[in-house]
Amino acid sequence: MTDKRALALSAVAKLGAAPLGHFYGGVSVPGEGTPFDVLEPGTGGVIGQACDASEAQVNAAVAAAHDAFPAWSATPATERRKILNRVADLIEARADEIAAVECLDAGQCWRFMSKAAIRGAENFRFFADRAPSAADGQALPTADHVNFTTRKAIGPVAVITPWNTPFMLSTWKIAPALAAGCTVVHKPAEWSPYSARLLIEIAHEAGLPAGVFNAVNGLGETTGKRLTEHKDIKAIAFVGESSTGSAIMRQGSETLKRVHFELGGKNPVIVFDDADFESALDAVVFMIYSLNGQRCTSSSRVLIQRNIYDRFIARLTERVNNLKVGDPFDPATEVGPLVHPRHFAKVASFADIAQQGGARIAAGGAPVEGTSGFFYKPTLFADATQSMRIAQEEIFGPVLTAIAFDDEADAIRQANDVEYGLAGYVWTNDLGRSLRVSEALDVGMVWVNSENVRHLPTPFGGVKSSGIGRDGGDWSFDFYMETKNIALARGTHSVPRMGA
Repeated sequence: MTDKRALALSAVAKLGAAPLGHFYGGVSVPGEGTPFDVLEPGTGGVIGQACDASEAQVNAAVAAAHDAFPAWSATPATERRKILNRVADLIEARADEIAAVECLDAGQCWRFMSKAAIRGAENFRFFADRAPSAADGQALPTADHVNFTTRKAIGPVAVITPWNTPFMLSTWKIAPALAAGCTVVHKPAEWSPYSARLLIEIAHEAGLPAGVFNAVNGLGETTGKRLTEHKDIKAIAFVGESSTGSAIMRQGSETLKRVHFELGGKNPVIVFDDADFESALDAVVFMIYSLNGQRCTSSSRVLIQRNIYDRFIARLTERVNNLKVGDPFDPATEVGPLVHPRHFAKVASFADIAQQGGARIAAGGAPVEGTSGFFYKPTLFADATQSMRIAQEEIFGPVLTAIAFDDEADAIRQANDVEYGLAGYVWTNDLGRSLRVSEALDVGMVWVNSENVRHLPTPFGGVKSSGIGRDGGDWSFDFYMETKNIALARGTHSVPRMGA
């Protein structure tokens, strides 16, 4: 057993006897609902169990958030800033422990997760420092009135996060909600619940008042549904599959809940013949095979200009076959296991779909032999067309689909020919082309001559089936807060008279 795996198992053991329960009202609460196994993707073994929350427990968690909201929203923003910065301090102090747990129950590689906790701390610091200005508005004067806007926290919110990078994505949603003055009920993904439990315990150790941040474990169709339908939850922030987002929107519609969705993607990376060939190759490989291909912003389609297609595919195939697949705790590992046998089966099914559609499997396309974990070979489907299922459907694994294009117009047409619109990547040394293509792509975010590099003040989100709303900077506060306009008359306008 590696030291890192031992650290992860020790951290999980400290969370209490199985099954893992919930945390609300400032205390750990045993589970009452049906227990379910939490698996270790790297070995296929059972780490432990978590409990589906009962209806009464979901109600209790929401009640805790509801009761804590008035005092937390009225807490001076400077005090909220101090507490959230202490959360960041404790995250940094326990960064190795958090990273190890992510390797254990999410199967993510140490080389990436060693930075994930630090990013989580950065999220808390960024929004903590913005808390004092969160309520600020605008001055909008007219000749007869002075209008000004202000914002206030919307109320208790539900945050539902995915299994792929659970800790960092939890901080990305929860930090701005707390900074805005909202209280939170968090439901982490059932496949990777442990690092989320670390986060809430860290937050309370940092001094977060009881009931401000609560967490319930469980399945989407039970715990998740109870949470999204609850009348006292004012907004839902969700990261996950597009079909689940549609279900959550229906569930929240009866109570007119505000929703923020970061959903699926089938993101194109377009490589023109004048691009920096080696840098583009590096970015293409990194953006689909890092994080085991399980990332919403992965460049899962590579569109290559036809006159460099064969050369690019040859080099790409060589790189894919050279990727180091193995133990996620090994710092040298580049691609780890898929998160769960059900997801593994989905990803693996696309090899037959690719061949039946007429594509060529240039690399991978099969499970890794000799392991009990959920390992799938990094895969490259070459000579695909945009009409194929492998070019249309989100696979969400270490699988890349390669398509040739003729010219700028053809690249744009094929890039936009999907139901998703999260991110796009453009590689060219022609400045005018980079601007034209970036503006034409039907996506929420574009990176030119770069992989995905997040800058926290910028908006993050997608269009079409990839989501609703934006995270980052002030956009996060727009979601978690209500805006009010106040108009003050100067006493210079005539009030209309009726019935005088």
